[in-house]
Amino acid sequence: MTPWKLPFVVAGVVVPVAAAFMLGGPGVGVAVGALAAVALVAIAARRPDEPIAPPRERDGARHVLIVAAEDVEDPADVARVTRAAGIGGEDGGGDEVRVLVPARIGFLDRWASDVEDARHRAQQRLVVTVAALARAGVAAEARVGDEDIVQAVEDQLQSYPATEVVLVGTDEDGEGEAAEQLRARLRAGFRYVRLG
Repeated sequence: MTPWKLPFVVAGVVVPVAAAFMLGGPGVGVAVGALAAVALVAIAARRPDEPIAPPRERDGARHVLIVAAEDVEDPADVARVTRAAGIGGEDGGGDEVRVLVPARIGFLDRWASDVEDARHRAQQRLVVTVAALARAGVAAEARVGDEDIVQAVEDQLQSYPATEVVLVGTDEDGEGEAAEQLRARLRAGFRYVRLG
């Protein structure tokens, strides 16, 4: 949100609540305040369906973003991912690859702002995945991202010019829903590799 909009949002909440207290009394004021709070939460929770477009890179190379929602360690899984992404081997040696692992934060940890353990586990998954890709001949950069897969991809594409995005998961933690959203919103090539 742009900074100049914030005073209007605050005024849009405060003015009706204050007017309801003055004109209708405490009961009406509390009711209008509750409605304003629910409306504000509903608007804040709504995800915009704007396209996700990576920055343009003029070098002509492929830039592949692999989003590993699960460990990619098994050689058969690594082969499926590299085949789906078209990386590694003789024809994909010049591709730039970045691996992104979303940090899975538990409900209570999120509310307690205790995200260190989740980030540490994500870094461990990241190391395992990057090492497995390296054994298959694919050099990759590594990043830990937001727990929301779509948000993590959107954050990465602010600076990384991905020409392809490959989501890897088992569909147990909502990867299928994230795949649907990414397929609809991404302005880059997209593939979903289901493991297991």
